[in-house]
Amino acid sequence: MTNLFIGFITIVATCCIYLIAKRLHKRWGYPFTVPIVTSTFFIIIILLVFQISYETFMIGGQWIKELQGPAVVALAYPLYKQRDILKKYLTPILIGSFAGVFIGISVGIFLAKSAGFEEAIIISLTTKSVTMPVAIAINETLGGVTTLAAIFVMIAGFGGIFFSSVIYKMFRINDDVAKSVGLGCGSHALGISKALESGLREGSISTIAMIVSAVTVSVLAPWLVELLLIDS
Repeated sequence: MTNLFIGFITIVATCCIYLIAKRLHKRWGYPFTVPIVTSTFFIIIILLVFQISYETFMIGGQWIKELQGPAVVALAYPLYKQRDILKKYLTPILIGSFAGVFIGISVGIFLAKSAGFEEAIIISLTTKSVTMPVAIAINETLGGVTTLAAIFVMIAGFGGIFFSSVIYKMFRINDDVAKSVGLGCGSHALGISKALESGLREGSISTIAMIVSAVTVSVLAPWLVELLLIDS
């Protein structure tokens, strides 16, 4: 088979699996049936069963990966549609995102140090709540382990999808704005996908929180690492 045909089959199969995953989530609605989780699981199973290498899959997967950029840009549309709502809640979004990042990094460093983790691992942990490209770039600058940073980012993202509803219920957080800020700040793009299930307003607020968090982590992470880790 030519690479073009393999790529076409890969793209079609991936899209079909995702659409099936969306139907499953719409039918049952459990946190672990979120499309991005179930579709990823099914794709991994198919690759293992049919012994398809990652390199072969990425012949078509690379084209899907290239769409990540336009997909991020497309998030500007709901932001524009919800601009009045965003102006209304801009202050709590900014304060909540900044506080979430500051507390998340500080507590993460403290707990990791207490557990006796190596410095490189602790640095990798500081960027768990931002998107993958930002996390990798920061870790390369600070001397973290980029592979670990990517794993921590995935854990934070899936953790938000699986446990956000339970946490909000446990602490009686009923405000939609607060929930959306928490998802965007703590679980980046996966958190946005979870927030969008509640509506465009929630997705827009979560998007702003993710952007603010990425900028804040880029500024605070080097300073907090030096203050709480290197100088101690």
